[in-house]
Amino acid sequence: MERKIMFFDIDGTILAEDTRIIPDSTVKAIKAARAKGHLAFINTGRTYFNIEKEIRDIGFDGFVCGCGTYINIDNQVLVAVTIEEATCKTIIELLRKHNMDAVLEGLEDVYFDSKEIISDDMKMIQDHFHKRGYGLMKNWDHKGLLFDKIFAKANPNTDMNQFKTELGDGFDYIDRGEDLYEIVPSGYSKASGIKQVLEHYHLSLENTYVFGDSSNDLPMFRYAPNSIAMGNSDACILNIASFVTKDIHEDGIAYAMQHFQII
Repeated sequence: MERKIMFFDIDGTILAEDTRIIPDSTVKAIKAARAKGHLAFINTGRTYFNIEKEIRDIGFDGFVCGCGTYINIDNQVLVAVTIEEATCKTIIELLRKHNMDAVLEGLEDVYFDSKEIISDDMKMIQDHFHKRGYGLMKNWDHKGLLFDKIFAKANPNTDMNQFKTELGDGFDYIDRGEDLYEIVPSGYSKASGIKQVLEHYHLSLENTYVFGDSSNDLPMFRYAPNSIAMGNSDACILNIASFVTKDIHEDGIAYAMQHFQII
């Protein structure tokens, strides 16, 4: 039996976005695959601290977080990229200049502006983190603030091209739709994370399977030949997936693993 390796997005893939519940079938399928000697990794846009205990407790061989800016294999950190302090300061200045709401995502916490948040999207995100006890200790005015990536909401008058020009080279932008953007240091993505994990294990792309549902999964779907879209996926993912499985509420992860004879 050839060893296979799987990479799972979190939100909308193993965790239902409406109920915030992980299907029992998903947990059982991942455990069954690992029991057969296959490898399972989380591959998420979230930074490392933001992976809930219930997800960690499923059992994974490692984590690719922050769109490839952090890689942890068997509790050993392989990659950890943090934006330089001067650049962090510039980003905050530009977000304020262009009237953009954002959550700055670090390795251990998230950071919101001390000023009033404008958009309902960011208010909801802030409330979610505050209820979990995050984003409370420091804000954008904290001296020496460091973070790894940015999740930003442009307002209707924001000129994103001008924002990008003023920030300069060194960042990639993931358009999440509805004026939402993930901003990540250039060269890092869910695909770059997969590449480094495969090199670590000396595994091939042919035995790599990726599971996702939204636009920030596009890099890994374009990189891996076995790309599995959840039935509830965005159109951009459904259009390029090599296989479309069932909806997350219809045991889509387990169904796909059975289809590919992983379990």
